[in-house]
Amino acid sequence: MTTQLDELAERIEDLDRLTDERAIVDALYRFGAGQDQGDSDLFLSAFADDARLDFTQPAALFDSDVPPMYGRAAIAGIMEALAPLRMTHTVTNPRVRIRGDEADLTALVEAQHVAHDRRYLLLKNTYSARLVRRPAMWLIADLVIRNVWWDGDPSVLFPR
Repeated sequence: MTTQLDELAERIEDLDRLTDERAIVDALYRFGAGQDQGDSDLFLSAFADDARLDFTQPAALFDSDVPPMYGRAAIAGIMEALAPLRMTHTVTNPRVRIRGDEADLTALVEAQHVAHDRRYLLLKNTYSARLVRRPAMWLIADLVIRNVWWDGDPSVLFPR
């Protein structure tokens, strides 16, 4: 027979899980919003100090060599490289799996990059991330980006 205390404990556990799931997805929102708003602090707040970001597959589609980036300092270079562009990132279909103080997150991300002359590159990507729990928030420890489809001018993001 379930007691009121057991039911309360289950509800608290459900609330904790939902709170964690929201905080995990928020790391990806910070990643995208930081780029869109040109806010390096917000962008970098998504990453653990020793994070890895792997954008090799989309770059290879456009005959560009972008090796994986290791550490927040290397990842910070993204903001400078993208500064001339206007961007919007839309995150959808997030799926979260929590294992203690680690989590896996997959999502679809549509990334629109527009140059000053109105040329654009639209990327529809899958993001696969491993996150770690820190006292203040969840942080991305490893992020792999893979392109599903694209439209536009690749030279907007990968100049030749």
